[in-house]
Amino acid sequence: MVPNRTERPVGSRRDWHNLQSMLPFLWEYRGRALFALVCLILSKVANVGVPVILKDIVDALQGKPEQVLVLPVILLLGYGALRLASALFNELRDTVFARVRYHAMRKLSVRVLEHLHNLSLRFHLERKTGAISRDLERGTSSVSTLMNFMVFSIIPIAVEFTLVAVIMLKNYAPVFALVTFATVAVYVFFTVKITEWRMDHRHEMNRLDSQSSNQAIDSLINYETVKYFNNEKLELGRYDSTLGQWEESAVKSQTSMSLLNFGQSSIIGIGVTIIMFFAANGVATGSMSIGDLVMVNAFMLQLFLPLGALGIVYRQVKYTLADMDMVFRLLETPQEVQDRPGVGELQVTQGEIRFEDVNFAYQPERPILQGVSFSVPAGAKLAVVGHSGAGKSTLSRLLYRFYDVTGGRILIDGQDIAGVSQASLRKAIGIVPQDTVLFNDSIRYNLQYGNPQATQAELEKAADMAHIRRFIDSLPDGWDTMVGERGLKLSGGEKQRVAIARAILKKPPILIFDEATSSLDSATEQAIQQTLHEVAGRYTTLMIAHRLSTIVDADRILVMDGGKVVEQGTHAELLALRGQYQRMWELQLRDDTR
Repeated sequence: MVPNRTERPVGSRRDWHNLQSMLPFLWEYRGRALFALVCLILSKVANVGVPVILKDIVDALQGKPEQVLVLPVILLLGYGALRLASALFNELRDTVFARVRYHAMRKLSVRVLEHLHNLSLRFHLERKTGAISRDLERGTSSVSTLMNFMVFSIIPIAVEFTLVAVIMLKNYAPVFALVTFATVAVYVFFTVKITEWRMDHRHEMNRLDSQSSNQAIDSLINYETVKYFNNEKLELGRYDSTLGQWEESAVKSQTSMSLLNFGQSSIIGIGVTIIMFFAANGVATGSMSIGDLVMVNAFMLQLFLPLGALGIVYRQVKYTLADMDMVFRLLETPQEVQDRPGVGELQVTQGEIRFEDVNFAYQPERPILQGVSFSVPAGAKLAVVGHSGAGKSTLSRLLYRFYDVTGGRILIDGQDIAGVSQASLRKAIGIVPQDTVLFNDSIRYNLQYGNPQATQAELEKAADMAHIRRFIDSLPDGWDTMVGERGLKLSGGEKQRVAIARAILKKPPILIFDEATSSLDSATEQAIQQTLHEVAGRYTTLMIAHRLSTIVDADRILVMDGGKVVEQGTHAELLALRGQYQRMWELQLRDDTR
């Protein structure tokens, strides 16, 4: 199930958990990360050394005349060297760490996509593609952003603050360190409290942003439906309404941020003023030199300027953790259908299929299949017919193990499919679905999807068998013709013929045809029927059909109603029963003669 987006209280965020979850993505380049950290520390040591050298320069200029010509030159060279070292280690840190954070982004992106592919069909039927796409985009970017802040902002400030604190405690009265610590403590406390309060607005912005993105993508995917019903204004109104709510949350977020910024500036201003008052008083009383005043002032500027940015960094880190939370929640979505530990590969020697007292329900209160039992001998063709909602297509979904049965079992060559790996099971089955969806790529790519290693000759043979070769050759770009998103540039019949060729190219021992000719004209249907007859003769075949004329030559026909098998036999045997199949046959004959 998709995580609930509306119930996102502050207390539910698992920041530490998400930070720990991020560590495995950094582990591969831990050496680089450690070296970058060393460069960071060296950079800050050089940076903190600059005010110390500056103090010595000022004091030297006030010293004895004979020293003025020698010491400042050495100190100035040292000053320049420290500046250069600080810049060098900073850039070296950036260069070394770039590989770490971008590799982590790549690994997380691949891991999330892998997990989405491993989730059950139920999840994908319930998902909101636009919202998940937005969450994935923000979440993977958040890993890079968080590491960027940690290495370039938070850790450097902590290192610099520690070094400054040590120098001030060692060389000056405790009051300087006390005021500095107190200012930082008040600043951090104020920033944390106000930012936590503001996070509700950010979470609401994220929720509405994902919702608006989903609405926009959904309306574009269903472009033709929107046009059919002339509902452009309805879609725009729905989209604008969600963005209006997002705008209100964004304004509240920005207004509260102004309050936060003013409070932070006030705290820093008061702290610096107090410290400079004590420093100036020390110079006036002779307990501190002008150089000490300059150094203290430089330290305060060096410390509080980045501390001012720390407020922004903290807010961004909290926002980033909120974005990251969505991705890690997605990664924690359990797989409904999982391989058992230590499962083996499916070994198909003949291709016999057997359903034994199979029960299934998408929801417990709504049973779909009830005690279904049948077998398909190796190389035989079994057809399944029935009215809509009888449970016909559910058979193929269970055979593919998109869902696990709630009762009974399904066997291939005597092996329970729940006890073999899903990958080996699906490798043994080819399908031509009723609703063929193609990738937004070339005809070649979509056809070759059945066997990525297929040669051009094999592609052409499969296209000939599916009666689509002539159509492909007639196109200006031929095999490289782009089919559009979901294959919308092709007709329904053309898409189904691509699907048939793709299934043929896979060469599986078991074939499923789920209303495989429903979008074809009569002439093409007859040609495809001949192809299916030829193909089915080589494989164990399960045909799910609505048009009974397409399955009259099946070795056995099952009639389903209400999730049960109510009749079975050959075409002639079922007509002789004068039951439900015979009524369906007569109704179809009557429709065909009109």
